[in-house]
Amino acid sequence: MHKRLSLIPLALLPLALALGAGTAGAAPYPLTLTDDLGRRVTVRAEPKRIVSLLPSTTETLCAVGACDRLVGVDTFSDFPQAVTRLPKVGGLYDPDIEKIVALRPDLVLVSKYGKLEGPLTQAGVTVLAVNPETYDEVFSKTLLLGRIVNREAQAKTLVLNMKKDIARVEILTKNAVRKPLTYVEVDPAPYSVGPNSFMGVLLSKAGARNIIPASLGDFPKVDPEFVVKANPALMLGLDLKTARSRPGWNSIQAVKTGRVLDIPRDLNLILGRPGPRLPQALRGLARLVHPELFR
Repeated sequence: MHKRLSLIPLALLPLALALGAGTAGAAPYPLTLTDDLGRRVTVRAEPKRIVSLLPSTTETLCAVGACDRLVGVDTFSDFPQAVTRLPKVGGLYDPDIEKIVALRPDLVLVSKYGKLEGPLTQAGVTVLAVNPETYDEVFSKTLLLGRIVNREAQAKTLVLNMKKDIARVEILTKNAVRKPLTYVEVDPAPYSVGPNSFMGVLLSKAGARNIIPASLGDFPKVDPEFVVKANPALMLGLDLKTARSRPGWNSIQAVKTGRVLDIPRDLNLILGRPGPRLPQALRGLARLVHPELFR
């Protein structure tokens, strides 16, 4: 960057800087931004040693070409294959703080849950909470991570390709004759997904109608009686035996017709990760909702 600027006449330097001459694709450091905990965080230089404590963040960094920056990941980060060889440092709720600090990271990426920012910041580590929860945030946080690691152009390309792949699935599902009323269970408590969560938006794009109203939130705990009254035609995330064992659920249309489908493990993993494999998650979900479209 400095060599290019040295070729610009001094009289034109202010204009060149204003237009971004010689700085295309370069992130300005130090970079100060507000993270998902509402904290003002300064990344003082381009991160070279990163610890990621979210599988979705790990995948995004690798997808934008920054996999080689990772020096440690959480217990659940398992994609791409290269990250399985990295040191594991626990998870959001059982982190090994000493191990994280010993890896000498210049940046640790966390969720807004788990309260890791306190002890890590006290240890002198730069901590940034990046926590996509809505559909749009999957893309905006991808661009943010690209900016943080000086891979902004790669992040933009990734987002564009993700949206193209999602659009291909939507072409198949938007004209489906039926759009079944659907209940998705993400935890047997039971917890489900609201229509504004990234999973809720995927459900809609897969050609289904969600029984959960937006007023209940993105990932609400639901009253089992509410599910009975909603009477979904399709239930995802549990098996038929489990559904039949719950009081009153035998009267639900999906249970009567056997349209209660457990989500395959591999699909379940990527459905729960708001990252670069969102298009694959949508395609897998759409296959469950409309198998007739994918024969």
